[in-house]
Amino acid sequence: VQILLKLWRNGFSLDDGELRSYSDPTNAQFLESVKRGEIPLELQRLVHGGQVNLDMEDHQEQEYVKPRLRFKAFSGEGQKLGSLTPEIVSTPSSPEEEEKSILNAPVLIDDSIPATKIQIRLADGSRLIQRFNQTHRIKHIREFIIQSRPAFATTDFVLVTTFPNKELTDESLTLQEADILNTVILQQLK
Repeated sequence: VQILLKLWRNGFSLDDGELRSYSDPTNAQFLESVKRGEIPLELQRLVHGGQVNLDMEDHQEQEYVKPRLRFKAFSGEGQKLGSLTPEIVSTPSSPEEEEKSILNAPVLIDDSIPATKIQIRLADGSRLIQRFNQTHRIKHIREFIIQSRPAFATTDFVLVTTFPNKELTDESLTLQEADILNTVILQQLK
């Protein structure tokens, strides 16, 4: 580890750190170790027994001036905000959670005709999973949302497919006609 010890008129600093007073007993002990040619305990702990290269600069005719922080360019990665199509990260729910959602469902299923599961991502961030017959209509999804979350009864919202992003405007279509079997539907507030 490379460390730069700068000696100032009113104290010393390590690298571009804060000024440390000569009168502080801990700092005096640090400097005594350096004078004896030993590595101070503080630096030994810092490098965990590794090698330390300690350089010194004499600025004893100058007062310590806190160095200005150097500009460091952002090196992270960006995240796109405000996308029209939210990214859907599927989090598998437990079978119990799915069954609970289905058992509390106000949708009547006819087991003699084909059924499908629809996952609905609500505008409040929660989700609902519900079985529907393929002959149920899009308006039944809207009714299911309102029955499950009565707060949305007075809210104007639209139903949208995830990919490709398409608003389901004709609510008289069956789920099969709308081609949304076993899909995720988004609720978007107007």
